[in-house]
Amino acid sequence: MTEDPNFWAQWLKPSAGFDTLHWSLLLAVASLVGYLLQRHLNMPKVLGYAAVGTLAGFLGFSATAWPLQGPALFLLELGVSIVLFECGGRITLRWFRHNPMVLVQSLAEAALTYGAVYFTLRWLDVPATTATPLALIAMAASPVVLARVINDTRAVGPVTDRAMVLATLSTLYALTLGSAKAEIFARPAASLWQDITPVLVVLGVSVAVAALLCLAMRLALQWMSPTSENTSIFMLALIAAATVIAAHLGGSAPLAALLGGMLLKQLHQRPWAWPRQLGTASSLLTMLMFVLVSTTAAQASWSGAIAVAVIALVVARLLAKSVGVGLGNIGSGASWRQAVWVACAMTPMSAVALLITSQFAQSAPEAAQAIAGTALPAILLLELLGAVLATLALRRAGEGAVHAVSTSPSQPTHGD
Repeated sequence: MTEDPNFWAQWLKPSAGFDTLHWSLLLAVASLVGYLLQRHLNMPKVLGYAAVGTLAGFLGFSATAWPLQGPALFLLELGVSIVLFECGGRITLRWFRHNPMVLVQSLAEAALTYGAVYFTLRWLDVPATTATPLALIAMAASPVVLARVINDTRAVGPVTDRAMVLATLSTLYALTLGSAKAEIFARPAASLWQDITPVLVVLGVSVAVAALLCLAMRLALQWMSPTSENTSIFMLALIAAATVIAAHLGGSAPLAALLGGMLLKQLHQRPWAWPRQLGTASSLLTMLMFVLVSTTAAQASWSGAIAVAVIALVVARLLAKSVGVGLGNIGSGASWRQAVWVACAMTPMSAVALLITSQFAQSAPEAAQAIAGTALPAILLLELLGAVLATLALRRAGEGAVHAVSTSPSQPTHGD
């Protein structure tokens, strides 16, 4: 056998490859660590997922190319789209009519975050072509991380609801402006109209795909039971199709899913539950998403200058969001103590920020290294630190369970 190298050739069969094996084992370890963190340290499982991905990235595990493309990009967009569709389905526009200060609060914290990060980086002599994308990336809080924290801590209350709404709205702004700015970087314009056109294209395509997704979901809910397994498969397949179509036509797949969920909430006023049968598939995609984000972000190279820029970005972002939430808190019906916990709960930054960073890296190759060099370490830091701060904020607000237990399919969760 050792003398004939072709002996084993007749037995070896093609498989999915060792990359698939690596990811399978990585997800198995992530699920175990996430469970142990929640079970024994009473921390959200997402922290374990991110920690495993971070360690894998530091050890050199690099099964994905940067900027993200192909299956890795699609899976990340699909995972984000599923979570954002659910988040959009929890936003009632009538709330803003009865309490418009919530919308003011959202606009204030997003605008202040952009301005604070931009001018802080410019003060550090970061070029405007790098500071502008980083400010847009920093604008987005992470409803993806927050949703998992809420689910794992079983948090319910005004601080939880306010933080989720503000995080979702900031994501809406960042996806719209970030996707449009990436197109402007790819095709430098000479007139104001050419600068505005990418914004209109991103919004137009995303709204059109969102409307089609909403109408299809609306028809399905009229004819199918929300608790049916077939309804779950139908919804997941539609979101996947919308993800492909929106990205192919020049829109934003996560933005289309978010707007689709919001539209569905307005057309389908009756309370509807996220199909419980979708829980396992959604949880697997969510776990893969967090591991992918942290693995990719951990591969960024560090230096003294980058560390200073990252710390400055993180501090400026946290202060700006706190001031914005505080200014908009006047007349919003929430106490100042609640405003503090809301601002802390909006600390996380994760998959949405990574998607926007990847868009800039693809559209502006000459500035890609400078943008990703600061954005990726900031995303990694705020994914880990943000999950901890959000958990502590919800518990200090008295809305998160101090001793949350792992949920089973028979137990309803906040995300169901």
